[in-house]
Amino acid sequence: MKEKDQILLLKKAKTFFRNEIVEAHIMTACKKASKLSNYNVNPFLYKYLANFLKGNDNPRSIAEALVLPRVLGSSINTSFGMRFQKLISELFEGFGSTTSGIDIEFVDAIDGRKKYCQLKSGPNTINFDDVETIFGHFKGVINLARTNNLNIGINDMVLGVVYGEESELSSHYKRINEKYPVIIGQEFWHRITGRENFYFELIDAVGEVALEVDGTKILDETIDSLSKEISTKFS
Repeated sequence: MKEKDQILLLKKAKTFFRNEIVEAHIMTACKKASKLSNYNVNPFLYKYLANFLKGNDNPRSIAEALVLPRVLGSSINTSFGMRFQKLISELFEGFGSTTSGIDIEFVDAIDGRKKYCQLKSGPNTINFDDVETIFGHFKGVINLARTNNLNIGINDMVLGVVYGEESELSSHYKRINEKYPVIIGQEFWHRITGRENFYFELIDAVGEVALEVDGTKILDETIDSLSKEISTKFS
């Protein structure tokens, strides 16, 4: 990959993160987090968590104990998980696949062979049932290739994981890796871009977008709104 192509990809990634992830986080996740109806509040734990966090169980402390894990944890991870395939398609416009069960097709920068790849966002994002589904998709592609006399081997069917490290892969991924390659994080981005450190360059680029965002005001407004509802409901 030429330097100008790398710069363009990183610019696209920053635009994507700014428009898709940050926008959804602020406009959707925070709005939902401000409503008590969007929580499954455990009556045995909410006061404990408020006391653990703030040393008291007044309405605002309870609101903080509910909002912070949602807004800073589950919601942003869910948002990324729902949009990561769109990120790949916007970065690599020619990688889309029309093959059933395959998300992208690309020429591997390391071995030079064409790869048929299913995409997953992180190292713990599949369950037991997903394993057999993935096996079925990959087997179907290989069988079709044999029928059409195409040179596609087992190692050409790969599961690409956008972020993480090999040591973090769940047991379900490890089971797949016994039969088909699972490429994750740095290796995944190296193989599709040809740049060994593109993964870290991409993380740094997204980090630059993060510096543009000060969510203090919207976070305070979200907590205030939920606090008022809690005060009314539990007073």
